Amino acid sequence: AGMAVQVTVLPSPRCLFDEPVQICVAGLLPHQAVTLRASLVDESGELFQAHARYRAGSSGELDLSRSPALGGSYSGVEPMGLLWSLQSKAPYKRLAKRNVLTPFCVDFEVYEGHGDMSRLLAKCTNERWFLGEGVKRISVREGRLKATLFLPPGAGPFPGLIDLYGSGGGLVEYRASLLASRGFMTLAVAYMAFEDLPAMPEILELDYFEEAVNFLQKQQQVKDTGIGVLGLSKGADLALSIATFLPGIKAAVSISGSGFNSFIPLQGDGFTVPAHPYDLGRMKINDQSELIDFSDVLDDHRDPATWICRIPVERSLAKFLFLSGLDDKNWKSDLYCQDAVQRLQQYGREVEFCSYSGAGHLLEPPYLPLCQASIHKVLGMFVHWGGQWREHAKAQEDAWHRIQAFFWRHL
Repeated sequence: AGMAVQVTVLPSPRCLFDEPVQICVAGLLPHQAVTLRASLVDESGELFQAHARYRAGSSGELDLSRSPALGGSYSGVEPMGLLWSLQSKAPYKRLAKRNVLTPFCVDFEVYEGHGDMSRLLAKCTNERWFLGEGVKRISVREGRLKATLFLPPGAGPFPGLIDLYGSGGGLVEYRASLLASRGFMTLAVAYMAFEDLPAMPEILELDYFEEAVNFLQKQQQVKDTGIGVLGLSKGADLALSIATFLPGIKAAVSISGSGFNSFIPLQGDGFTVPAHPYDLGRMKINDQSELIDFSDVLDDHRDPATWICRIPVERSLAKFLFLSGLDDKNWKSDLYCQDAVQRLQQYGREVEFCSYSGAGHLLEPPYLPLCQASIHKVLGMFVHWGGQWREHAKAQEDAWHRIQAFFWRHL
């Protein structure tokens, strides 16, 4: 009979979502063939799964940080492969955390053989949290502001961040809560398609974002050396605008964004940055998958007729970091980012940028699996985001480290 098979998650079965873990199996027969499966049920009841085939070592043990997968959802030595390759049965589902006060629970199961997975040998659960020990979540409805503040434990002072998501709208908290768990006082801000904020505003007002900056600056636990702002997609060009038009911003991160104002005019004090001209007639719909490809809807950003839509980032005193995926199928983010980076460099500004081959549009915190396509909440259409599984996973890990290092350095 031998000893019972055991699967363990080290250093602890409970961790933050962005933490790598070591998955080990003990008590197998020497060189025994097994299949490992990960399962996660999201808050809407959707099941995400991944599996990989392995062979035990000569003393009947397996360590995913050393043992190569022989096939399945991925192959080779991938310590976190069972997480980043999670996929739903139904196509076009995006794994995102709505309620950061509860964890995602991932079940790891070990099955005998490389066949039908009929005999379960062992299982365990990994609780993956989005809110670190002692981090406070504070709902903010002050003036017009609709936001959530995440406060790290301890007296501070902490560097302050404003976190913005894209044109899907809503109040997205999981990236902000993870950043707070890493020591940043973070304000996640909703600006469209949330409560009474319109799904597609006619105009966005700079004052609204100024309220967010002011709110964060007046928190006593925030360092008074300046604020950081990060945004994804539409949130990325807003981050650049905030860093350019509002005082007190020290550092800005643009993820899959552009150096011009996209889709919605931005109204400042006595000026308006118009939306970059676009034509939805240039959307391409894939006949087989019915996915929408948006990448050609914009007029050419090199045409001087579009330059009134540029965000004059070169006037900003902030430091900038641009991140983009070279397999972004939604937005020519690498091209648009190069344009902004060149402008900053022309003016002798300090700017960092990183483009990732094989990465798609939705560069998220690490171990959230690639979402190649999903429904766009505001447009109500299935949109192609792009990305290759392994490369995208590696990009997310690297980007996450870069973002934190960048903000620690400049704030």
